[in-house]
Amino acid sequence: MSSAVAQAPHALLTHLQGGAEAFVALRRDIHQHPELGYQEVRTSDLVAERLTAWGYQVTRGLGGTGLVGQLRRGGGQKRLGLRADMDALPIQEATGLPWASQHAGRMHACGHDGHTAMLLAAAHHIAEHGRFSGTLNLIFQPAEEGLGGAKAMMDDGLFERFPCDAIFAMHNMPGYPQGKLLLREGPLMASSDGLTITLSGKGSHAAVPQHGIDPVVAGSSIVLGLQSIVARNVDPQAMAVITVGAFQAGHAHNVIPGEAVLKLSVRALDRKVRATLLRRIEELVEAQARAFGVGWRMERVTGYPVLVNTRAETEFARRVAIELVGAARVEPQTVALSGSEDFAFMLEQVPGSYLLIGNGDGSDDGADGGHGACMVHNPGYDFNDANLPVGAAYWALLVERFLSDAV
Repeated sequence: MSSAVAQAPHALLTHLQGGAEAFVALRRDIHQHPELGYQEVRTSDLVAERLTAWGYQVTRGLGGTGLVGQLRRGGGQKRLGLRADMDALPIQEATGLPWASQHAGRMHACGHDGHTAMLLAAAHHIAEHGRFSGTLNLIFQPAEEGLGGAKAMMDDGLFERFPCDAIFAMHNMPGYPQGKLLLREGPLMASSDGLTITLSGKGSHAAVPQHGIDPVVAGSSIVLGLQSIVARNVDPQAMAVITVGAFQAGHAHNVIPGEAVLKLSVRALDRKVRATLLRRIEELVEAQARAFGVGWRMERVTGYPVLVNTRAETEFARRVAIELVGAARVEPQTVALSGSEDFAFMLEQVPGSYLLIGNGDGSDDGADGGHGACMVHNPGYDFNDANLPVGAAYWALLVERFLSDAV
């Protein structure tokens, strides 16, 4: 690769667009063979095979099916981490595309196939043409979808074995023009806690309720009471969500059941607000349970922290974005999102930034027939392949800019 391509972002993007076809095919192959969290054996094998062939030192088995590809060049002391997620979702695909999932009940409905392919395309370009001095760690993570694969990799010593001075990740975002880059300093994505509350009463015939202790009535009062927490215990200008996604009790119209189960999703964009929500939920449930005479227990089944992008790393990521696609194609301080992402665990340990790339807004449907504008976690979703060269070029440019004496 000539120095002109190495130094000129537009030439870099053009160069990667010229070789995108192979990685589009790779992305579609991964899409056809989706694997759920901690089951990404085929995907992990494919990634490891490609990285090894391109000269990366590959370490497998972090977080089960996770892996790291490391490339060192020159005498630079800086260490950079780039992360992509690999897992699919338990959804039946309904796109009707030629490369649709070949496995019933599983599909890449969040674009992790695209994230993996983007980072692989960047890895290939960097291995052949990258000009940098330092250590590059490419992190391919399993089980992002609610299973905490990031934490599992960290528990297996990810950052002890592969120290990073900064870490970055990217996620596609339907509803924005294809290829637009969106960044945000500070909280970008909400914490997410899944709570299961079990209420234990005393079953009886519906005709003689005085002989029972009704957990349904207690649960109903709890559902209504929970809404007062956001309304009265949280600053109105702060984001907070308490959603009761399931209320399960009984099977017959004439029987008071002995047990009721509530399943909650709790979200916040501030760590203190998150702590307040969890504390007040427990206090309210205990008080209501006592008032109705039912027993109770609460279990936290999931827990992701608030995703917070650090200032210096986000400003650096912005500069790279503007250099690559121009200021008109960059949103420098986008709105925060109520969705969650377990890259937040990594950002609690290492400074860095998580950015978004527009997957399509319906005005640029092109060959994908509008699937790129369909929201994630939807049976009609598909990753927009036009983003492969854009994402790969962004990673390649970020590597060269970070792992240089000028940064």
